[in-house]
Parts: sequence; C-alpha cells; structure tokens
Amino acid sequence: MNSDSPDQKKAEGPQGEKAAAMRPPKVFVVDDEEFIRELYRDVFEAKGMTVSAATNGEEAVRILGTIKNRPDVIIMDHRMPGKDGIQTTEEIVRIDPSIPIIFSSADVSVRERALEAGAVSFWAKPFPVSMLVDAMIDIVEARRRMHPK
Repeated sequence: MNSDSPDQKKAEGPQGEKAAAMRPPKVFVVDDEEFIRELYRDVFEAKGMTVSAATNGEEAVRILGTIKNRPDVIIMDHRMPGKDGIQTTEEIVRIDPSIPIIFSSADVSVRERALEAGAVSFWAKPFPVSMLVDAMIDIVEARRRMHPK
C-alpha cells in the first residue's frame, strides 16, 4: 500500500503514534557472555536498533524496574550466574508483561518452562543471528501495531 494513501494516513492515527512507530526498536540483551552481548550489539546496531544489555538476571530486573522507556523486545539467555533466564523472565513479566521476551538456550529441555514463564519464543543455540534479527523485527512491528504508543 502506498504510504501516502488516505487509508494509510487514517490508520496511523495522531502524529505521536507515527513518530513512535518510526523510532528505532530498542533491544535489551540479557546474557552473561560478553562475546554474545557484543555480537548482538554489533548486529542489531548495524540494523539501526538501539541496544542495551545486562550481564545477569539480577541486573536485568534492577534495570527494568528503574527505566521509564522500556525495550521493545528482550533477548534472554538461560544459564547465567544467580538468577537463571526462567527466573528472570518470570520477574520481568511481573514488572511489565507487555515486553516480548525471546528466550535463547542450548538446553532445549527448558523450552516448555521458558514459554510457561512468559517468553514469546524459544531459540535453540546455536542459530543464525540474521534469523533472530528478522524474527525480532516482526515481533516489534506486530507489537507496535497492536499497542501504539
């Protein structure tokens, strides 16, 4: 559909909604491995996204409990010191159940528990990061259509 069509303009609503939909997606990475955090940061920032990170579950919960502008999506590791990814997912869902969480682990036996905890998707490691980027963009765009800010 042409972006200048009257139907499209009507669907966009007030200018504030259009501006929110145009801002770069904010990604929050929760992973104890620096290499993984840096890989995600490099890939997502190259796609124009804003990336922040936490090194463990405790830090992630603390950050999300204090920030005003919440991320559009969270990528959650499973095995981390202290709180694991499932415990962290449960706590984040209590803080803000509207943030989609993509759970990532080499341990596929935790898939069901991760989804029950509130993750919207489970990715078994290793996987192509480019596929994760595409999935994440789809999730963010769907969320923005359903919940314009």
